[in-house]
Formats: sequence, C-alpha cells, structure tokens
Amino acid sequence: MRVKRSLFLSFLLLAALLVPAQSNLSGNVRNLGIKRVYLMSLYGEKAPVIDSTSSDSAGLFRFILAPQRQPGMYRVQWSKEGLVDFIWNHEDVVFSTTMNNPEDSLVFPGSAENRINLEYSRRDRINQSKLELLIPIVDYYPVKDRYYVSTAQEMEKIQKNQLQYLDSLVKFYPGYFAVRMAKVYRTPYLPSTLSKEERVNFLKQHYFDKVDFTDTALLHSMVFANKAISYLALYSNNHLPQKQLQAEFIKAVTIILSAASVNSEVYKFLLDYLVGGFDKYHFDDVIEFIADNFQDPFSCEDQQRKTALQKKLDTFKKIAIGKIAPELEIPDSKGKIVKLSALQSEFTLLVFWSAQCPHCTDMLPKLKAIYDKQKPKRFEVITVSLDTSKASWTSFLKTEKLNWINLADLKGFAGKPADDYNIYATPTMFLLDREKKILAKPISMRELEQVLSDQKLR
Repeated sequence: MRVKRSLFLSFLLLAALLVPAQSNLSGNVRNLGIKRVYLMSLYGEKAPVIDSTSSDSAGLFRFILAPQRQPGMYRVQWSKEGLVDFIWNHEDVVFSTTMNNPEDSLVFPGSAENRINLEYSRRDRINQSKLELLIPIVDYYPVKDRYYVSTAQEMEKIQKNQLQYLDSLVKFYPGYFAVRMAKVYRTPYLPSTLSKEERVNFLKQHYFDKVDFTDTALLHSMVFANKAISYLALYSNNHLPQKQLQAEFIKAVTIILSAASVNSEVYKFLLDYLVGGFDKYHFDDVIEFIADNFQDPFSCEDQQRKTALQKKLDTFKKIAIGKIAPELEIPDSKGKIVKLSALQSEFTLLVFWSAQCPHCTDMLPKLKAIYDKQKPKRFEVITVSLDTSKASWTSFLKTEKLNWINLADLKGFAGKPADDYNIYATPTMFLLDREKKILAKPISMRELEQVLSDQKLR
C-alpha cells in the first residue's frame, strides 16, 4: 500500500510540474489612487476587456494571467488616455509608471520581453525622428556641399546602426515575441543616393521583403495592422482627388494581400482589417475592387456556411453604384409595411440613421429644409432608423416634424436592412433613380448637397 501511495504521490508531483503555472501582472501607476483598472487582450486594433480590478491608494494593482492564454500584446487601461501596452509570454510582468505620463516614465524591471520591446521602440522612435530631419536636407541641399556629404553619411549610419541592433537581438533572443514584432516593423535600408521618388518606389517594392506572414502569434498584437497602415501611407497624397487616391490605394491593397497570401489566417485578418478601414471612410472603389478580386480563404460556396467576412464582401458587390438597391420591406411609425420597390418617385434618397447619432440628428433637419423647398417634388426621402427604442425614434420624428417616409424594424444594426446594406455606421446614404438603381453614396451633408445639385434636385 505504501508503494502505491508513493507512486501516486510521485505522479501528482510530476503532473503539477508539467502544467504551466499562472503568471502575475503587477502594476504601479503613481498618483493614480483608488481607481478601476481594466486588462485587455489585443488582436489587431481590437481590445476586448478580459478582467478588471481596483488599484489601492498607492496605485498598486495585480492581475493573474492563466497559462492557457495566448502570448501576445496586452493592455492595462485606467482612463481614455491612461494605458500601458505590454507583452505577456508566460512570464511574470512587473511595471511602474506615472498616471499623467505613462509612456515616457514606463519601466519594466523584471520582464526581458518588455525591456527589449521598450528599448527597441524608443531607439527606433528617436532614429525615425532624426531621419525625418535629415532626409529633406539630402533631398534638397547641394550635392557638392560638405554639409550634404556629412548629412548623407549620418542618414546611412543611423539606419545601419538600427539594423545592426535588430540583428543582435535576433541572434541572442530569436524566439522572443518582442524581437519577432521588431522584425516585422523593420524598414528597408535606404541609400542616401536615392532621390525622393526613387526612395518611395523602393519602399513600395521592398516593404514586405523580410516580413514573416506565417507567424500567426503576432496577430495578437497591432504589428500587422500597423505595418499595413504605414504601407498605405506610401500611396497617400492629400493633393489627389478621391477617385485618383482610391486608384493608388487599390495598388497598395493588391501588394499587401498578395504578400500576406502565404498564410490564410494573416491574410484573412488583413482582408477584414482593410475592408473595415476603407468602409469606414467610404472608399467605395477600393471596397468594390477588394470584393471583386479577393475572398475569405475560410469561406465556401455554400451560402449557409459562408463566413461573415465573405457575406460582407458579397454585399458590397450588391450595393455598388450602378446596381439595383436591395429590396426593403419595413414598417413605418404606424406599423404599415412600406416596400422600396413600390415607390414611384423620380429619385429616392435612402438614409440610414439613429436618434443616438449626433451627426444624424444634426443633418436631418438640414435635409428637411431642402426637401420642403422642392417645387415640384422630384425626390422622396426614406429614413431607416437603426434605433431599438421606438420612443427615441418617434420622439425625434415628432420634434423635428419629419414629413417624409420614416421606417424602422427596431432591431438596430442586427436587422435585415442593416445587413443587406452593410450598415456599420450612421448616417449612411444612397441616392436612387426611378428604377431604384444606386446613383451615389454621399458620406456627408456637403457631399449630399453636391449630389442633389448635380441631379438638379435643389
């Protein structure tokens, strides 16, 4: 019996050693006082709250991270601007900072991952600031001048030192999460002999040369999203009209998604991220190009099994300019079902809005002033409320005396109309002709006024 107990005890001890231990996150935010603190897990720009606690009077707090959690970037936040991002990779993390200056006063005394990340980020930030000052001199200073020569040498020296520093980190800490992030953020070396245009073209061609898109663990950080944004910046130009700017972004999107296509998970993440970003700013040409040329690698032809992302892409094709607007059958404020296709007006302005949206409540009275001045009446307005409270919806209608067609299914963004029109923000507008073909998708009151003027509707 003793032998059996001894073996059983040994088995328990061995099992305990094989199970990864939980980790502690200990923070000290000086001058914070007693306040609620939130722990978030980062996935791109998404940061869901996974735990919360309260700091004591000295600004001390602690979280426990379970071993089954995914290594990656996490965030501690105590106010809108007060936050600290850190790496957790199955080790205890201790940090201290101040409430009013959390980034510059941040210290990680016990975490090698975070010390490396902090030091590399600070060095890189300083070096990028120096390069921003030196590059214009290299671009515009007389080449034969001695000052040009020393500036060009300094420009190359800064880049070489940063790349050598990164190479040393890769050599001594190859598996560290911080080092793998730094490798993605690496900017290609730019010889000082390149002109401004040559430099931009070189970056466009080589920006992703050494990026490991197969490292799916890095999805639990902002690194791929930030890399995509910085690449898009190479194609951005405030002097270009929107149509031409979208054509430039289409080139960038093609290169980003082609580079990421070596890994389905990273490809899907960037596809979703880019679609969401361009949709937010109503870059419809880019969205339509993505919808026509790229698809979710995890989707399939079975309509019931299509992913949410693929359904979103398919819907973008259906609501492109020139397409017939999806049918709407929604009750008005009196409960009567109104059908979009049954309207006989020459033009129809379809507006998705919410009484909780300040931009909407500011815009609709201005739209009413234009609507009421029509002589003769050539366009009808249909507003589709995405409110879930009938009282909020009807109260605004009565207050502003909105005398056009007002509809709502009171299911908010979860309703079929919002789904059929890919509505993720309000207000969203569509101008339709008599056959309900989409003519324009203005994104502001100013654009709407221009669109109505173009059609001689005001």
